[in-house]
Amino acid sequence: MRSLHLFSLETFPLGWALTLPLVLGLYGHWAAPPPQLGPELCANALDDDGDGLIDLNDPDCTCTAAPPPSLIPNPSFEELDCCPNNRSELGCAKGWDQASEATTDLVHTCGWMGFPGYPPPQPFPDGEAVVGFWDGRAATPPQEEAVPQWKEYAGACLLGPLLAGTRYRIEFDVGFINPDFSPPINVTMFGAQSCENLPFGVGNPDFGCPTNGTGWVPLGNIYVNGFGGDRWVHTAIDVMPQQDIVAIAIGPDCPTRAGPFSLYYFLDNLVLADFAAFPPVIAPAGEPCADDFTLAIPPRGNASYQWYRNGIALLGETGAALTGRRSTGRYEVVVDNGQFCLRSAAYSFVRPELGSVARVTICEDEFFAFGRQQLEEGGAYIDTLRSVEGCDSVVNLVLTVERNQQSSVRAKIFPGEAFQVGRYAVQYPGRYDLTTVSAAGCDSLVNLDLSYYQVYAPTAFSPNADGVNDVFTISGGPDLQEVVEISVYDRWGARLFQGAAWDGQINGQPAPAGVYVYSARILMDDAIERQLSGSLALLR
Repeated sequence: MRSLHLFSLETFPLGWALTLPLVLGLYGHWAAPPPQLGPELCANALDDDGDGLIDLNDPDCTCTAAPPPSLIPNPSFEELDCCPNNRSELGCAKGWDQASEATTDLVHTCGWMGFPGYPPPQPFPDGEAVVGFWDGRAATPPQEEAVPQWKEYAGACLLGPLLAGTRYRIEFDVGFINPDFSPPINVTMFGAQSCENLPFGVGNPDFGCPTNGTGWVPLGNIYVNGFGGDRWVHTAIDVMPQQDIVAIAIGPDCPTRAGPFSLYYFLDNLVLADFAAFPPVIAPAGEPCADDFTLAIPPRGNASYQWYRNGIALLGETGAALTGRRSTGRYEVVVDNGQFCLRSAAYSFVRPELGSVARVTICEDEFFAFGRQQLEEGGAYIDTLRSVEGCDSVVNLVLTVERNQQSSVRAKIFPGEAFQVGRYAVQYPGRYDLTTVSAAGCDSLVNLDLSYYQVYAPTAFSPNADGVNDVFTISGGPDLQEVVEISVYDRWGARLFQGAAWDGQINGQPAPAGVYVYSARILMDDAIERQLSGSLALLR
């Protein structure tokens, strides 16, 4: 049996309400003084402009923080020395270098907008320019063999060094095309102690990542998923270099990539700065019922602080940590370093009130330790409890006993997928008896009957009007609800067709015999869209 223990917390009354004084008139009548209205001051717990909103609750009180000044020059590639007219023209963006011999591509609305079949997601996160890079090249003309070690990086000589032992953050956006051309990626940042390390791998486009040579060290990476593609994902990498860094390169990680598709991604809005320049994060310090419990952020040099509860300033709370014992509420802190302000995300603190109701569920054949009682039956109970932190509270307990359960599930998957039942990920058809754990931690038996979806994608078709295999499409049983879209590409990655079924025509003309690549989206009866892809032979 498991023994569960409940600790309750002390509740403190809320702060005093604000009132306006009344003035006795000359003739015995009470009269309010005329309101003295002005702009909202945002940190005095008063409604200065009379609109019923106080401090951060008033839209007039905005923390007009500029983005942290980036150590990377021209972080969104907007400043140009020239307008790109083709691939491999990152040099048109001021302050940026082709870090690798395999060259990155500057995409700009003034000129070149990317490769056919590899469109960047729009709108761009910031401005009119982004950078594209390959992570492995498939066997497509003009190269006849795959080049899995082909990797492209953007590089820059920093405006100031990253100092050893100091924490920094780089925030940026990653653009994804679709699951075939832009699967999840480990975006990696590398650093060097000299700008003379840019570029690296000169004369060898197959050089790969920077650490295949000398002078470069990995600083950090982040796994980024495009979740279907045609989108931008905002992310960040936190780094603490072990040596001073003056140049960086950013792009894919070092392992080679091999497959039927050349992988391509985009970057935009790269802001690299001291970690302290980004919004602070509030954290609790101590036990909630202890006298020294508080909320705090890491101190930030000579910055000033102002704390808020439920959007209203806490007068006198102007340090990196709150003082005194705290009551239930939503806490925020605004930090001002003299140049710009940073507003933290809200931290919700809950202190149980006296006479609160606790709702607890236990499993069959378990007991619940409630004060000096050991409860095994469901029902309503009341007791006065004291936690190890010294909090007294009258607690009303509603105890529920969850009985053992058994259920049957019929499901279908595609090969390579897994059906999740609790901690089990079942990948193959069959019948399974699986023991899972409910939200209350109780055992539950699931009888799973798992089978494959029946979907057929032909590998060849012959559009010769003989009534047999004249059209390429995806077929299946009643589980297949809809062929949402089929895209057909040539070996160069250019899209030739988009629709539900291809008759072998391109712009009204018969497509030449040969091998094509397709990507299809289908909707199954579980209301989930899936991606299929493969090669297709067109026969004449």
